Amino acid sequence: MKKDCTIRLEKNEDHRMAETLCREAFWNVYRPGCLEHYVLHCLRNDPAFVPELDFVMERGGQLIGQNVFVRAAIHADDGREVPIMTMGPIWILPEFRGQGYGKFLLDYTLERAAALGCPALCFEGNINFYGKSGFRFAREFGLRYHGLPAGADDSFFLCRELRPGYLEGVTGEYATPQGYLVDPAAAEEFDRAFPPKEKLKLPGQLF
Repeated sequence: MKKDCTIRLEKNEDHRMAETLCREAFWNVYRPGCLEHYVLHCLRNDPAFVPELDFVMERGGQLIGQNVFVRAAIHADDGREVPIMTMGPIWILPEFRGQGYGKFLLDYTLERAAALGCPALCFEGNINFYGKSGFRFAREFGLRYHGLPAGADDSFFLCRELRPGYLEGVTGEYATPQGYLVDPAAAEEFDRAFPPKEKLKLPGQLF
């Protein structure tokens, strides 16, 4: 357990700082520049956003991380819409990575999500990190990622039950909620309100 930080609900006055630091955390990681700070900005006004699960982490009075949750669904093969949630952007400032803060934030927020009644989560992430907090490959639950061809690498597509047995007997498809699918041009315009940063094409980026 981390003793030198606190986790609390985000306040309105945190919004701009959280977006600024989210931008710092994701800049040039998955693409030149990033979209995540704009995604965060948009999600707060999305009907599927769960404000009761919008958490920030502080250390010494400074925001150093955040995780948010969004309602989602599995489109089951039997025609049902099975309610679940997804999460993110989840971020920790680069200078605090590798010190246990990310796992502490993740485990705390998952615990709160379970307490609020979230039955299961689907998420796109790295099993090497998220597996330590109980996530498994979603294919093990009989779930498919929307639009991914059969046989394609789905190792990024993770799932965790917060209510044991909730997904028993469920097979189907998961699609990222619409709130995450932002317009890159709008994100570019939004980014102009922040201090200029150089966009770099780096090895390992996905886009």
